[in-house]
Amino acid sequence: MSLEGKKAPNFSLPDQNGVVHTLADYAGKWVLLYFYPKDMTPGCTIEAHTFEQMMPEFERRGVRVFGVSKLGVASKKKFCEKEGLHFSLLADEKQEVVKRYGVLKEKNLYGKKVVGIVRESFLIDPSGVVARHYQNVKPVEHPAEVLKDVDALQREG
Repeated sequence: MSLEGKKAPNFSLPDQNGVVHTLADYAGKWVLLYFYPKDMTPGCTIEAHTFEQMMPEFERRGVRVFGVSKLGVASKKKFCEKEGLHFSLLADEKQEVVKRYGVLKEKNLYGKKVVGIVRESFLIDPSGVVARHYQNVKPVEHPAEVLKDVDALQREG
């Protein structure tokens, strides 16, 4: 089920430094919430590095980027320090936000069915509406895909 065109579910989560971020803090701004399965795994590291490399482009367009997974603040801090990440990774240990956004799903992991976070993202416009819901995200290509959409949406608006 896509949230595109609907009011974005609220969130209130700590980042790797313990600073709590809420959707309301960014009212009037573009926000990208990208959900990823686990800190320090190959695909998640690739995706984080790609976002880090393109962060000046996101900032130039006024988009605040947040990565979200269910691991805690300490794990996020270690991931950021080890990989040289300078943007906010949010800890959803109670899995409340991943459930609100519908990204906690059954998936196959090495032939076993498990419930975990799927790699999906939500681009939220300045009015708090989900402008784009990205499913089946490819870690290397995704940041450029989002920037292209932001450019198109900002031209329209």
